Amino acid sequence: MQILLVAATEKEIGSFSSCLPGTDVLITGVGAPATIYHLLKRIGQMDYDLIIQAGIAGSFTEDLSPGMTVLISQDCFGDLGVEINEKFNTVFEEGFCDENEFPFMNGWLLNDHPLLHIGSFRQAKAITVNKVTDNLQQKKRLIKKFSPQVESMEGAALHYVCLQEKIPFLQLRVISNYVGERDRSKWKIKESIEILKTAIGKLVEMLEG
Repeated sequence: MQILLVAATEKEIGSFSSCLPGTDVLITGVGAPATIYHLLKRIGQMDYDLIIQAGIAGSFTEDLSPGMTVLISQDCFGDLGVEINEKFNTVFEEGFCDENEFPFMNGWLLNDHPLLHIGSFRQAKAITVNKVTDNLQQKKRLIKKFSPQVESMEGAALHYVCLQEKIPFLQLRVISNYVGERDRSKWKIKESIEILKTAIGKLVEMLEG
């Protein structure tokens, strides 16, 4: 199986990943635009059986605490739309797009591939944003609008590209902090990255075993 391991930063996956047999590594840079560009460029050069995006993420719920590992079952672009008087409407609610036009289903980018059920990884619902949420009022609005469990800056880009190109994919995340927590001393970035490295190795081993 030829696997492409994707991450926003080298820090998140470490140089060890290049030693995984049958696995190529792509560092896209932070954010959805960079992820879409570099991912499309790479898959235009080589065919892959599976693409794994790995990274840390924020949690909207105490049910997913720092250090926990999840696979994302559905994602969306959480700030793509129109905001007027602090009321946010998605592009679907504004009528700019059909929420069920491929690759969307009810406005979400779903991963229903059987690989999502591999191992004992917990599944979670995520949103992707261009700016990390550090405001409690904004956090409340996002919860009301999307009922998300996880927030990242690249996940929906992976889902969008892979669904369009019909390439199996997995989005692997380790929780590093709670969304809206401004005190970065409480964030567990270093610890979460170490957990992520271990999770990547176990996931690839299961896939190739």
